[in-house]
Amino acid sequence: MPVVNRAPQRRQPVPDTPARRPSPSALSGRYVRIGPTVPRRDAADLFPEVSGPAAEPLFRYLPSGPFPDEAALQADIAAASASLSTVTLAIRDSATGRTVGRASYVRIEPDHRSIGIGGVLFTPALARTSGATEAMYLMARHVFEDLGYRRYEWTCDALNTAARDAALRFGFRPEGVFRKNVIVRGRSRDTAVFAIVDDEWPRVRAAFQAWLDPTNFDTSGVQIARLGEIRERL
Repeated sequence: MPVVNRAPQRRQPVPDTPARRPSPSALSGRYVRIGPTVPRRDAADLFPEVSGPAAEPLFRYLPSGPFPDEAALQADIAAASASLSTVTLAIRDSATGRTVGRASYVRIEPDHRSIGIGGVLFTPALARTSGATEAMYLMARHVFEDLGYRRYEWTCDALNTAARDAALRFGFRPEGVFRKNVIVRGRSRDTAVFAIVDDEWPRVRAAFQAWLDPTNFDTSGVQIARLGEIRERL
């Protein structure tokens, strides 16, 4: 990925009021509800969807998993939920209430008003659906409009083309690659960095809202305009 070169910017004064630290708040949309994890319940819902050889690629770029049994997944969810440095949320289907994914707020720096998203796990029931896009919209909106952050980061393994494509689709702009950034599972990882900043958010939000509008889908539920296409027109 090429490094994005931008002209140096002047130092601009910013209010010294910090952003609010996120908590496992409830966020509701048409397709999904996001809220605090319930390890036993979440593991019971998720394990059948994220176990077995076919599901192993879901964990290729995540720090944990795949899991040998439901108890191991439950323990992983519980450990993530107890973390003091991240905030992990469950993503549940609005119609059924079943847990279909999870994601975390990471790299939380309220003083600098910067925060990231990570640990994203979408089951096959959620991936590539309107609910997946809505979940990313709800989490981003919460960051900018409720908590007062000015920067929202998406980082991923530079080899993870699916995650890089998703970041671009959701409106994150590429900022370059940190070479030999971390060691994950005994392997050196280059980290691709993307971000949305607060003055970009109104356009990104408008595109999300227009894409999620029921009028953007035909009678078979197929999208009429792609999210990126809508954003380009705004």
